[in-house]
Amino acid sequence: MSSDLNSPFRTKTVEQSIRDTEEPEHALRKSLSAWDLTVFGVGVIIGTGIFVLTGIAARNNAGPATALSFVVAGVVCALAALCYAEFASTVPVAGSAYTFAYASIGELPAWIIGWDLVLEFALGTAVVAVGWSGYVRHLMHTNLGWDMPVALTGRDEGGSFDLLAFLLVLVLTAILVVGTKLSARITAIVVAVKVTVVLLVIVAGAFFIKADNYSPFIPHAEPQTGGGGWATAPLVQLMFGYTPTNFGVMGIFTAASLVFFAFIGFDVVATAAEETKNPQRDMPRGILGSLFICTLLYVAVTIIVTGMQYYKEMSPSAPLAEAFRAVDQPFFSGAISLGAAVGLITVSMILLLGQTRVFFAMSRDGLLPRLFSVTHPKFRTPYRATMLLGVIIAVIAGFIPLEKLAELVNIGTLFAFVIVALGVIILRKTRPDLHRSFRTPWVPVIPILSMGASLWLMLNLPAETWVRFGAWMVIGFVVYFLYGIRKSRLAQAGRDAEF
Repeated sequence: MSSDLNSPFRTKTVEQSIRDTEEPEHALRKSLSAWDLTVFGVGVIIGTGIFVLTGIAARNNAGPATALSFVVAGVVCALAALCYAEFASTVPVAGSAYTFAYASIGELPAWIIGWDLVLEFALGTAVVAVGWSGYVRHLMHTNLGWDMPVALTGRDEGGSFDLLAFLLVLVLTAILVVGTKLSARITAIVVAVKVTVVLLVIVAGAFFIKADNYSPFIPHAEPQTGGGGWATAPLVQLMFGYTPTNFGVMGIFTAASLVFFAFIGFDVVATAAEETKNPQRDMPRGILGSLFICTLLYVAVTIIVTGMQYYKEMSPSAPLAEAFRAVDQPFFSGAISLGAAVGLITVSMILLLGQTRVFFAMSRDGLLPRLFSVTHPKFRTPYRATMLLGVIIAVIAGFIPLEKLAELVNIGTLFAFVIVALGVIILRKTRPDLHRSFRTPWVPVIPILSMGASLWLMLNLPAETWVRFGAWMVIGFVVYFLYGIRKSRLAQAGRDAEF
């Protein structure tokens, strides 16, 4: 037992993980229902994906068949969601994939996935905040004729500060300190606005569909044009010589690796497991329910928009709004732009929520300083971790251009999917006695399919993204072996066992 506790692959039992949640000063308030979780999921999934990626994928990769690309990406996420649902209901502890890996694979893999999630959620929050800032400035320009000073927009190449993005993250940080129930109520209001806008697109747009725009539904295949060398080439091309195609049947899968961005965030629901009143019942409902709703909305919107406007003419930056502008409907165009700006608020907030919960769980386990796992005496939220991360992310959103780093959000999410699927297989073997209120069907087939699908989408990302991701992982290894391996609570238990 002592040697096991001194190994970097030592595991933390599910029972111990649950006992840790009962420590008074490290406990989170249980206030969320299945409805709250579903709203969180819809709130974070419906964002830049449906408002932006629809046009890019249709115009460049798949034409009207982009609707099928959303189905493919949704299936990849559904395979992962089945694995997440089993873990989140069996191990209802903050931390999502980090906690699941700790219980199944071991401390070092858990640290690596936690380190990965910290990067994913931090950059995701900052990227969306910057996107929200751009939408707000656009609305102010088009409706009020007022422009912010360039020095406060983050767009001046000589160096500037994105004030709106910075302030948004700070306000969301304050909301999350006060409590997840408050953030759930705010999210519910904003999600209602977003879903209303999406339904508006579907219902109103149906009257402007032209059948000719669907012909051909799957355009003829075209080879992708060569990029700027190895850095921008997909890894699969460098490894196997396979060149992805645009349009045609394979173009559907090329577009799927792009529109996968639109689904990022459903796994954030799992980070709130510890704050759920009945996680065994409600976590699977929240995860699978939000994913199912968003997939239906994505497919419906794509079918409508590609029917309204010929795919080669679609806007790569605001396809939904521009499709209505193209059919001379400026009111709907303005409403969609407003809905997009409002909707991105919840995306940032829920990504920030996910990051603070992963950081909190790692701190409670001793892999990061324990002072960050102390919860607020009144609000029962990890206020120290939330304030620290909120300020850091606000500065990142204000100062640092994130176009290239945004791709790291995608590879980080897919990496988490692989670890969770592997963990389901391992925990089924090592702990068959555990009560599982939700069981992933057809194990190990579903987890293996999930790992394969996630790895395929990862291989379609640029090699440069892999290099950046690898560099972050190397930093993570250094931090773990200098600090975490000695300071973790399991390491301390191992030393106590020797005496």
